[in-house]
Parts: sequence; C-alpha cells; structure tokens
Amino acid sequence: MRSKKTPSKRLIMTLAKVIIAAAWADGKISHDEINCLKDLLFQLRGLDARGWASLEIYMSSPVSPEERERLLNELKRLIRSSRDKQLTLQALDDMVHADGVITESEQQVVEEIKAAIDSASVGIFGGVGNLVSASLERRSKALAPNRELEFDEYVRNKILFNLRQRLADQNLDLDIPEEELKKLSLTGGLMARVAHVERQAISAEVDAMVEAMQQGWSISPEGAAFVAEVAVSEAALEVDYFRLTREFFACTSAEERARLLDVLFAVAAADGEVSFAETEEIRRISSGLKLSHKQFINAKLKATRS
Repeated sequence: MRSKKTPSKRLIMTLAKVIIAAAWADGKISHDEINCLKDLLFQLRGLDARGWASLEIYMSSPVSPEERERLLNELKRLIRSSRDKQLTLQALDDMVHADGVITESEQQVVEEIKAAIDSASVGIFGGVGNLVSASLERRSKALAPNRELEFDEYVRNKILFNLRQRLADQNLDLDIPEEELKKLSLTGGLMARVAHVERQAISAEVDAMVEAMQQGWSISPEGAAFVAEVAVSEAALEVDYFRLTREFFACTSAEERARLLDVLFAVAAADGEVSFAETEEIRRISSGLKLSHKQFINAKLKATRS
C-alpha cells in the first residue's frame, strides 16, 4: 500500500514547475495541451489552492532553458533525504497514473527520471518531457468530442452542453446567468458521481439533489429539478472526472467548495444511509477539490448527526 504522506509544499511546487518547464521545452504549447497539463498537475497530492493559483500564472508563458536548469537544481537541493526522493517520485507516479493507464514506455521514462535525479543530470528534462507529452496526448484523445459544433464547450463540460441542447429543443429558459448555469451543471455532475456509486440514481436521490441545489445556490424548484434531471442522465457519467473537478474548483469560492460536501452527503443519505462506497467517493471528490481532511470529516459528522 502506498504511503499517504506527501512532500513538503515547496518541494511539490518545485516538482510541478519542473513538469511545466518540461512541457515548454520546445518553446510552444497549445491551448488544449495547456488544459490537459492543468488536469495532470491538478492531481498532484500536496498541491493546495494557493499553490495552484501561482502555478496557473507560471503556465502562461514559455520557460527558458536557463530557468529550466535553475528549477531542476532547486528540486535536487530540496530532496535532502531518501524519504524526500521517494515522496517526490511517488507524487510524479501518482500523477501519471491518475487516469488509471500508463504504458510500458511511460513506466520506463519514470525509471529514467529516478536515475536522473540520482545522478544530478539535467537529462531529466528529456524524460519528463516525454512523459508529459505521452500523458497529454492520451488525455487529448480521451477528451476528443464527437461533434464539430461548440467544440470547446463540449470538451470542457458535457453536462452543460447537454443542458443547453435540451433547453433549445424544449424552448425553455431557466433565466439563470451563464456563469451560474455552468456552476450548477458542474455541481450536478459531482452529485451524480455519488448518486451512481452503487446503482442508478433513485427518485429520493434526485429529490435530494433538488433540495440541496435550492438550499445551496438559491434557484427555483423548476430550475433545480431540470439541472438534477440532466445531471443524472447518461451524459453525467461520461464527463471526465479530472476536468470536472478542476473546472468546479476554478469557478467556485473556497466556501462554496466546502459547502458542496454537505450537498454530496445529502445525496448519499437520501436512501436512508451513507454507504462506505459513497463515503469514499465523497472523500475522493473532497481531495480532488483540495479541501482539507478536517473539512471532509466535519461534513461527514454533520451528515451522521442529521
């Protein structure tokens, strides 16, 4: 079993910057590659909300060869013990395994990176670059849309795409601002992950979604019911989990993300009990949204007392 310990914040931030520097090695990176890179880096354990904000700025422009070498040297200085090295490499390994798939050639690159760190060789950038490129290519293929219209939106959020299509088909207007509609759709997608953990969403869970959205985001019963209906459709299950959590993180406040845990536990408890599998899914979402373990435990205790 892998250790749950993580490297220091400074160490994990430097590792993230080394990965970004490797992605910029040829001096250019496309918009889609930037999004895939963000998806990968967002999964690094130990990267908190403040650190993520600084990394987004760091990704906005190319990294020079001189800065790449400086970052690598800083990373090596911060790895002061075998434990530091083990945790750093584990964080890298966890990141590339985030989608559940790693090829034999990628695993070989991981081994080369380990050797590069041991030998203090700047050749690590070639290995990291190959690893990042392979991961970005795989994510790009996995996220490829099957429609030409509304390309970017369909990739970012299939739930919102589906909702808009249905609104147009039924000539309905929920009178919800664009950004709020996106937030609600992302919320519905995360709620659907809990509702679908063990079975198809039952009517009680859909009702819990409606009530939670009304309490948490103050929309009409009709609007909440419609969003919940779309969220538990098949489209919700196709949404890329990493993109879903990152997009929700980007458009919500820290308070809203913490409040989401109450919503998720309300959905899980709608059938009378919160199962172990549902609790673990909420734990995964909580971690993915960079909420603390204490916040997760408080929400869990609140759910069991209600």
